[in-house]
Amino acid sequence: MHRRTSQTLMLRLPAWNQWRRQMAVTPLAEVEDSIWLRVLVQILVVVGIVATDIAAETQLSFWAVPLSLIGATWSSYRRRDRNVPVKFCIAIGMLVAMGAFFGQLVGELNDTRLVLSELLIQLQVLHSFDLPRRKDLGYSIIIGLILLGVAATLSQTLAFAPVLLLFLAIALPVLVLDYRSRLGIKGLGVRKGRGTKKLLTTSSPLSPRRLGILFLVVVGLGLLIFTLLPRVPGYQLRTFPVSSPIDFQGKFDGSSIINPGYVSGGKTGNGSGGIGKGAGAGQAENGKPGQLDNTFYYGFNSQINQNLRGEMKPKVVMRVRSQAEGFWRVLAFDRYTGKGWEISRNEQAVTVKRPSWSYQIFLSPPPISGRTKEVVQTYTVVSDMPNLVPALSYPKQLYFPTPEIAVDAEGGLRSPVGLSEDLTYTVISEVPYRDRSLLQKATTNYPQNIQNYYLQVPPQIGEKVRQRTAEILANYNQERIAKSTKPLTSTYEQTLYLAQYLKQRYTIPDNPLGLPFLGEQEDLVETFLFKHQGGYPDHFSTVLTVMLRSIGIPARLVAGFSPGEFNPFTGLYVVRNTDAYAMTEVYFPKYGWFAFDPIPGHPLIPPSIEEYQTFSVLGQFWKWIAGWLPSPVTGLLNNIFGAIFSWLTRAVTWFLALFSQGWLGGLTGLVVATGVSFLGWLGWNQWIVWCRRRWLGKLPPMESLYQQMLQWAAAKGFSKHPAQTPIEYAQVSQQQHSKATAEGIDEICQAYVRWRYGGRSPNLTQLKYRLQNLKKSSHRKDVLQYARMQRK
Repeated sequence: MHRRTSQTLMLRLPAWNQWRRQMAVTPLAEVEDSIWLRVLVQILVVVGIVATDIAAETQLSFWAVPLSLIGATWSSYRRRDRNVPVKFCIAIGMLVAMGAFFGQLVGELNDTRLVLSELLIQLQVLHSFDLPRRKDLGYSIIIGLILLGVAATLSQTLAFAPVLLLFLAIALPVLVLDYRSRLGIKGLGVRKGRGTKKLLTTSSPLSPRRLGILFLVVVGLGLLIFTLLPRVPGYQLRTFPVSSPIDFQGKFDGSSIINPGYVSGGKTGNGSGGIGKGAGAGQAENGKPGQLDNTFYYGFNSQINQNLRGEMKPKVVMRVRSQAEGFWRVLAFDRYTGKGWEISRNEQAVTVKRPSWSYQIFLSPPPISGRTKEVVQTYTVVSDMPNLVPALSYPKQLYFPTPEIAVDAEGGLRSPVGLSEDLTYTVISEVPYRDRSLLQKATTNYPQNIQNYYLQVPPQIGEKVRQRTAEILANYNQERIAKSTKPLTSTYEQTLYLAQYLKQRYTIPDNPLGLPFLGEQEDLVETFLFKHQGGYPDHFSTVLTVMLRSIGIPARLVAGFSPGEFNPFTGLYVVRNTDAYAMTEVYFPKYGWFAFDPIPGHPLIPPSIEEYQTFSVLGQFWKWIAGWLPSPVTGLLNNIFGAIFSWLTRAVTWFLALFSQGWLGGLTGLVVATGVSFLGWLGWNQWIVWCRRRWLGKLPPMESLYQQMLQWAAAKGFSKHPAQTPIEYAQVSQQQHSKATAEGIDEICQAYVRWRYGGRSPNLTQLKYRLQNLKKSSHRKDVLQYARMQRK
């Protein structure tokens, strides 16, 4: 009774009756009946969801894929119905998903990509229950493409490549079917075979052969563009990737180093981790012999014992996205112990806290003179590492998940907790340019605090090492004087020569365990220079550091990672534990610390901030080609291509910098872009003309004349169809041209057919004259037509 009363009341409402009448007379929207299009679109969406799962290491596809397929199947069966209740439920579901999104967004303000992708997947699942029209399927295609793009930004390995190729293979027939649907073409272009089986014809746009060729062409063009595309520095936005917050409970003063491979007491931690004041395996026993941990670098501690033997097993430890290649610095040592190093001021680390509402931590790098460049780096930890934070030199801002970090006396960064797998953080460093001319002019007036800590040498070897170092420099200066060349006097040049001298005169043993351990009374530097004539890689850096100190040049040992292997497809540097090593840092008053690498096989100067990976893929391809060429040819081509790419890099960087200089810079950039585009268009047209002339010059005279006539006619809007014979073309021309022009075309076509198929020699002089008359008469007509238009 109550239900009937409510229905009667609703029927009496004018608005309700009007809405019912309007719904009754409104025709249903045109639906999409192509089952193939619906199936392929859903597969495309599934690939996008799976790609996001693979890149972000989530499990969204376990529920999203089945629900999306169920919704698409139901929507296909109900595509001709209005489904009003379902649409209301979808709207409610979308509002709930939006509310959940804003709830998650509060905790992920610094990197919203994954949260947004989850919202998009939820909306797609709801949207799959309402796909009656082609336009609705188009929305699903766009969602799949967006999800693939999100996965591309999240992915750091080539595991994304197969998914990308699969997406492309599915997208090609989807685009073909969508275009045919827009044109109203029914069917797939099939023919009936034996029985009831239908086969795709080779002329069908969906034939496997055609789609396969198109797939290969698209992939080939994509790889070519990817190879030639410049890699300009990124991070134009000021929001950087960083992991979720880490709540650290306990007191943190920055003096402890957590190395999972080396813990206090001289025992290896077997990866379990431990906290100590820098003692490593064998390091607490004052440099006694011991074995290296095969996973963790022995130098990441407040003490480093270089009387250890062994080697590490390669393992990826982190991936780095950086605007410039560099040495990922971890920590430095100031005190030489005779068989290793230690940080003498380990207790002087300073803690820095960040605001509770931001991940950004402001640091205070020491002031330096000279040009610097801001370089942004994002690090993703792949396997557990110590609580030492790698970064380029002179970090000024750190985006890190812990509420505080510490900065030691040598400029190293320390976290309250070890760097665990999947941790992500971002560093902004103000890296100085390595200007050789300025560093050569640097004074030797060192501040007192520099002299106090970076000139220390054990007294028992100090004089002996100083004499050997002075002897090396004196011998070289005598050679230079004999050649009428100025002797080395600047700190920079002396350091360069000593590093090069160690590279060339001393060697690394082939057997990692072949070098004997140091005795209790032996000193590493003394044994290296005067007994073994070499040592392990890090020994070279120790020897150079002590040699420089012995002649009054402040130096320290710095440990960190080389840039690693650059992956041009992901834009990331893949860094392994075996990339860790030590170098020598030298202090230059006013200009700061600069590194030198005396290790054989390494570049003397570490990677500079001026070396961008702008044409990285092309560079990798060229290195592969150069491996097959003789050395002189490789050297010559390296110089040529190096100059070209250097100029292109500077030009691209300058052009992009214009748009960051206000409206005037943006206007200048647009003018430059327009001018370059016009010159490119002009050059392209001239290239086409030259190619045509060259092609015509290689043809037989009659063939060349015939092709010139066809080009002239095509320029006038009368092109020859490939299926037309020359005679058919001449007959059709009588309907398109004047009698005199049609006769000229017919004469040339007839002569061409007689020459081509009858072997008769044409009268080339007469035919050339005929073609010239055709062009002249056409030009006169164009002039007269223009004059008539002007008079009107």
